[in-house]
Amino acid sequence: MVFLDPAPAARVMKFSVLFFLLLLACFCLSLAQGTYENCCLKYVRRVRQKTKNKVEDYRKQETDGGCNIPAIVFIMKPKPFCADPNKPWVKQLMKRVDKKKASG
Repeated sequence: MVFLDPAPAARVMKFSVLFFLLLLACFCLSLAQGTYENCCLKYVRRVRQKTKNKVEDYRKQETDGGCNIPAIVFIMKPKPFCADPNKPWVKQLMKRVDKKKASG
């Protein structure tokens, strides 16, 4: 009569449970990262005048949603940039964009 050692089966079961928990954790982290898709994570320090002239619009990012910092997101091609709403140059650029949109 042959007796099988139950230890390998227990190790396989532990590995399976550990693998499942690890997979579940990765899945949860990937869902959590999805909330930052359209959020600014840092501000630009300086912007050239040529870049400022290409700004078409802006939007305000608040911290009440999934975003961590308040920001002004300036819309331009090829990609937008994020700025600190408390900086004087940001406020001036917002006013310029508002005037540009109002005039046509």
